[in-house]
Amino acid sequence: MPQRSSQAPHRVVVIVDEGTNPFEVGVATELFGLPRPELGLREPRYEVTLCAPTRAVRMNHGFFTMSGLPGVEAVDGADTLVVPGRPDNVVPRGPDVLAAIRRTHARGARVVAFCTGTFALAEAGLLDGRRATTHWMWADAFRELHPRVLLEPDVLFVDDGDILTAAGSAAALDLGLHIWRQDHGAETANAVSRRLVFAAHRDGGQRQFVERPVPEVPDASLGPLLAWAQERLGEPLTVAALAARAAVSPATLHRRFRSQLGTTPLAWLTGERVALACRLIERGEERLDVVAARSGLGTAANLRARLRRETGLSPSAYRRRFGGGPAERAEAGAVGAAVG
Repeated sequence: MPQRSSQAPHRVVVIVDEGTNPFEVGVATELFGLPRPELGLREPRYEVTLCAPTRAVRMNHGFFTMSGLPGVEAVDGADTLVVPGRPDNVVPRGPDVLAAIRRTHARGARVVAFCTGTFALAEAGLLDGRRATTHWMWADAFRELHPRVLLEPDVLFVDDGDILTAAGSAAALDLGLHIWRQDHGAETANAVSRRLVFAAHRDGGQRQFVERPVPEVPDASLGPLLAWAQERLGEPLTVAALAARAAVSPATLHRRFRSQLGTTPLAWLTGERVALACRLIERGEERLDVVAARSGLGTAANLRARLRRETGLSPSAYRRRFGGGPAERAEAGAVGAAVG
């Protein structure tokens, strides 16, 4: 990806094609295009441009038409290109849209597809031999059209380096927050998620389709248990302890986690502990044994292994990327106070 001044906002360009789903355009603008007063930042982290292959573009089902957008040549200024989905996925994209996607990727920019936008990336030839996901309802059609893509139809999103794909409209929010974490760290992404009133961290490997049966009486919601556990991550919590707190058997707890969150209690607990460790490092804690103890990861060795698995970075590399200098640490502290 092209290197830019640390003061210059990261340029996000969204291609609005005929029939595009408006929700996913809204996700892109909400995540990357709006002011973020909750961060207390002097300069925006991102700037968003919408572009289209024609001067007037009808959105999905003709609910409204967008006009006056710049042409697809706007992608030539993108650091990240976002391609939302549309319902008519078996209809080929226009050659100008496909050419814009190809040349954006060829020059090293990050390319992101929301929901069935993955079809456009595959049509452009970007996904052969690579991992990707799309909405579960379209998985069979996708495989038939693009058999050389390594489709993962049961996950929320796939991060394959310079190409990232989200499974559905809501999963676009998960992927967008993942991008915030990648670019600016867990503390900042957590602040953005709070502003959105959305889960701060759902791992991309969680299942797309989560069954939500009518709850039993009394309410079987995991919300109170999750809140209780998040306040005690540094304690020696176990699945058995979580089950005892919820007054259910471990087997019942596993079923509830699977049905409500699409993951296991242990995987959820580990993810929350890694996220806390990231925030502690960003806030300036340099002692790995302290970070490991406060986050519940136990040892510095386990912290290193978990952090590398989740972020691809060692603790020292993570600190260099997201820890910042004294001024930035003070700013991060203000963010934490504002949203905590």
